[in-house]
Amino acid sequence: MRAVAVIGVGQSEFGKFPWRSAASLGAEAVKAAITDCGISPRAIQVAYCARAYDANCTAQGILKEVGIRGIEMINVENACAGGATSFRGVWKEIADGRYDVGIAMGVESMTTSPVAGKLIPPEKSDLDGHLGLTMPGMFAMVARRQMEFGATAEDFAQVSVKNHHNGCLNPQAQYKKEFTVEEILGSRMICDPITLLMCCPNTDGAAAAILCSLEVARRYTSHPIRVLASALCSADYKFAQEDICASPVGVKVAKMAYEMAGVDPQDIDLVEMHDAFANEEILRYEDLLLCKPGEGLDLLRSGATAIGGRIPVNPSGGLLALGHPLSASGVRTVCEVVLHLRGQAGARQTPKAKVGLAQMLGGLVTNLEHGAVAGIHILAR
Repeated sequence: MRAVAVIGVGQSEFGKFPWRSAASLGAEAVKAAITDCGISPRAIQVAYCARAYDANCTAQGILKEVGIRGIEMINVENACAGGATSFRGVWKEIADGRYDVGIAMGVESMTTSPVAGKLIPPEKSDLDGHLGLTMPGMFAMVARRQMEFGATAEDFAQVSVKNHHNGCLNPQAQYKKEFTVEEILGSRMICDPITLLMCCPNTDGAAAAILCSLEVARRYTSHPIRVLASALCSADYKFAQEDICASPVGVKVAKMAYEMAGVDPQDIDLVEMHDAFANEEILRYEDLLLCKPGEGLDLLRSGATAIGGRIPVNPSGGLLALGHPLSASGVRTVCEVVLHLRGQAGARQTPKAKVGLAQMLGGLVTNLEHGAVAGIHILAR
């Protein structure tokens, strides 16, 4: 397999834009990625695009806006891991030698999606929903289990405080406002113990990344960002799992990615991960082997995952502050890691970052396993 690099990254504005089409959001991100690396749109040979809601030839709709036509375009859907799937698709095309240059895109218009506060008739809804097995309900149950092992609501709030602080340093974050632990805990209760400010917001937005062979990359930059690993796997769908705080698929994919990249968890300088709910981030520390099982709380409380800490997690502000346009997030996390590896992340920059990890989970299965699919990319300068 050939070595693959990322040479261009771009993101649209993130926020609530019901008047904007997915194509316009995607085109904004694609134009930014093209400008970022200075490549001609005509050089792009293959495209993958992820979108979860209202998908219909989304890649074609986006790329015609920027004059890219007549190439192979593949549209994918994998819930929140759609963007990670899109990125992996392009990586495989180039690593396998089918193409030299490709673009990975993810886009979502959540404010116009079927989940944007619309009522679903009972006959069209599912039993899990009636039983409360929605995403907030599921993670509230997980949070209660975490609290049996020493976590507190204040710990969960601290994750949100950290990530909202980081969002204030990110010009592209949807929310740029500092919060205290007391303000997080005092916000509207969604599903005890999860409050409003412990939840990621519904968001519209897009992200794009241009990948190419390492040989081609050197035509555009003397310091290409290499993709050391790209791993994705679906859950085993066991009838029941012993620990609702565990994510077997998350751990499995992390081990796959570290082995592929030839690095250890301690080699990672920063992480961008799925933090749809504040308590979730603590669990993901353990999934990614950033600490030993059961030591996620200690890692948070030590300050290691804050900007300036040993292993900054979600320096972008994460899903909590930046927002979560589902299929865009898996590409956006890669874009953030690339900026840090280049030294271009501004006030939130991770000093001397050499290796970064972008992770994204997607889907919900009825046995309460966290995610039906997980994707991880490890990049290095």
